[in-house]
Amino acid sequence: MDLSRFPRRRYTQGATPLEFMPNFSRALGGPNVWVKRDDMLGLTPGGNKTRKLEFLVADALEKGADTLVTCGAPQSNHCRITLAAAAREGLKCRFVIEERVPGSYRVDASGNNFLFRLMGVEAVTVVPAGTDMHREMARVAEELAAQGRKAYVIPGGGSNALGGLGYVACAQEMQQQFFEQGVRIDRIVVGSGSSGTHGGLIAGFLGNNIDIPIVGIGVSRDPADQDPLVHREAQAVADLLGLKVDVPASAVLTFGEYWRPKYSVPNTRMVEAVQMLARTEGILLDPVYTGKAMAGLIDLSRRGYFRKGENVLFLHTGGAPALHAFEPQLLGEAPVAD
Repeated sequence: MDLSRFPRRRYTQGATPLEFMPNFSRALGGPNVWVKRDDMLGLTPGGNKTRKLEFLVADALEKGADTLVTCGAPQSNHCRITLAAAAREGLKCRFVIEERVPGSYRVDASGNNFLFRLMGVEAVTVVPAGTDMHREMARVAEELAAQGRKAYVIPGGGSNALGGLGYVACAQEMQQQFFEQGVRIDRIVVGSGSSGTHGGLIAGFLGNNIDIPIVGIGVSRDPADQDPLVHREAQAVADLLGLKVDVPASAVLTFGEYWRPKYSVPNTRMVEAVQMLARTEGILLDPVYTGKAMAGLIDLSRRGYFRKGENVLFLHTGGAPALHAFEPQLLGEAPVAD
């Protein structure tokens, strides 16, 4: 597939590492676990949203935007990386923050909230859970238009067909790495949230004839709600690419129990996963997304879903700055949900 017909900004030099994790695999006692280090992508300090923003920001610049407007939760990695891209391009940036847990947004909080202020977010609008985020972002864009400015609205997580192209590019990158490193991967595990990463990867695998199952670990929804979302995203990306294929329902698989009790609320399995990877490989996960996705990989391995000797690749999508907002829970100094 030729992605060169789509405008693209480049924020990363070269491919992100594909690494085997021997100490973690030994501690797990099941599959051989590899990691794709998308936490090392460009923009401060990396993560899966960087790949999406390469296409989204290029589109914004082509359309003459002077301000990026996006949305997320209080510790949103997507908001932080969008702000970094805006700073890189000399644009302004505004957020709409959804308080999915009442009272969870604090201007003076650590983690990504600190980076919002450090990198100079222009304005933050805080709204309660359940708010129509598209409408709120449109309202911000209208306010800017009344001032003679031009906003470019980026959906939560950068998850639309254009943003999904970032993970079509990632599929191509991984295919080349598998060949160059002589690595055979049996299954890939990815955190599944707003669906852009998961859906884009499915479309990329279909378009590049990569026959490796993708296992999604839901970070905010159970499969009944998550699977249709991922399927729609994958189909939208495939249609944008002109693949002329119907994405099979069988290409979408997610597990959902690891995100509870609520999105972004710590639980014991997430804490174990973050500690385990930090203490075996020195690799930092985040408490909201990759920590819960890795908790799923660990539990599914212990239950025999991932078999001993299999090569399982974990897609690390970044998010480490959010660790600092949950230090007491991650160090066992504050209670967390079961």
